[in-house]
Amino acid sequence: MNELKEKARALIDEFKGKNYIYGIDCLERIGELSAPLGKKALLITNLQTRDPHSYHNIFESLVDSGLEIAGPFPSAQPNSPKEDVSRIKEEILREKPDFVLVASGGSGIDATKAAVVLAILDGDIEDYFGIGKVTEKLAAEGKKLLPLVAVQTASGSSAHLTKYSNITDLKTNQKKIIVDEAVIPPRALFDYSLTKSMSTSFTSDGAFDGLAHCLEVYYGASPESFEKAQEIALTGIELIVSSIEKATAEPFDIEAREALGLGTDLGGYAIMVGGTNGAHLTSFSLVDILSHGRACALLNPYYTVFFASSIQKQLKKLAHLFSKYSLIDESSLSLDGQKLGLAVAKALIALSKRVGYPTTLGEIEGMSKAHIERALQGAKNPQLETKLKNMPVPLTSDMVDEYMKPILEAALNGDFSLIKTL
Repeated sequence: MNELKEKARALIDEFKGKNYIYGIDCLERIGELSAPLGKKALLITNLQTRDPHSYHNIFESLVDSGLEIAGPFPSAQPNSPKEDVSRIKEEILREKPDFVLVASGGSGIDATKAAVVLAILDGDIEDYFGIGKVTEKLAAEGKKLLPLVAVQTASGSSAHLTKYSNITDLKTNQKKIIVDEAVIPPRALFDYSLTKSMSTSFTSDGAFDGLAHCLEVYYGASPESFEKAQEIALTGIELIVSSIEKATAEPFDIEAREALGLGTDLGGYAIMVGGTNGAHLTSFSLVDILSHGRACALLNPYYTVFFASSIQKQLKKLAHLFSKYSLIDESSLSLDGQKLGLAVAKALIALSKRVGYPTTLGEIEGMSKAHIERALQGAKNPQLETKLKNMPVPLTSDMVDEYMKPILEAALNGDFSLIKTL
């Protein structure tokens, strides 16, 4: 495990350099990290409720570094609702800080990223969904975003490291995404010991989100990025697979918490090298019935079978990795084609079962045909087309009903035979 962690640290250092502080007991360095950005910080967090001791450490570090603090103001609800984005934007406009500091999980960080965009560029959040819309408008108006310091408090989304901001419209229960280099927090900190206060359910959700980042990028990696994506993904997946049960069973096991933190951070590196695809795309339409990580965990086995013929190299590596953790029989290591895809899919299902996760959509309270229809319509939305293009079996919007619908129908009851392949 130590060797695996050292490999992860080398990859993360390669990815983020000196503007990212991470590890165990590094929270008190937040003042040092933030001070060069100005004198007045707007603080967005709910940490004072979840973990008062850590909140105090952040506050004291900022004060000791000579910073004036406006706040704390509340972070966002799960899935970063548009209403929270608007509220945080108004706080920024009222307080006029030199920079914004958010100490939160992924939802709070994503909402704050989007709020900074609206505070500087105005307009409707819909204007910025898709690729590069923020950078385009900044260039046209000759503006720069306020600096954002992201303190991650949960192993999962890696929002503190990436160019993505996922925002949800609660009226339609549809999530959409900003993809733009401009929203990457220029400075970030993640003290993995903060995650000890995560609930068991939250821990599992975050772990499976990080695993999905690694897995989906690995599946869809281009020839140019394949070797790097493979190194990142296999390291991240193994760290998560090897530690998820321990972290959920023993929340204060710092070795397991560190492994999950490193693994999910590598998920962040992965989605900067490539992009997520099928499971993430569908999860965006299930926000009212499933947490994001749980949705990805449930859906990825079915997309694995759909992609199988195009990802044989990846499946071979994954089968060997999963066999180390008794998720797949050694007899399956000689399989190929669709049979290998099915074996890896069943290994992913076995991992979900180890933490008590559902493995079919039919088990989810509130699941309906309307959710299938919403997912299919969401997949056809031009603002989300990158997810279709990132698939190892790329689909166009015209192909969604023919090929994606059977995947979702298979996920309803676990019948892999319903999946139609290209």
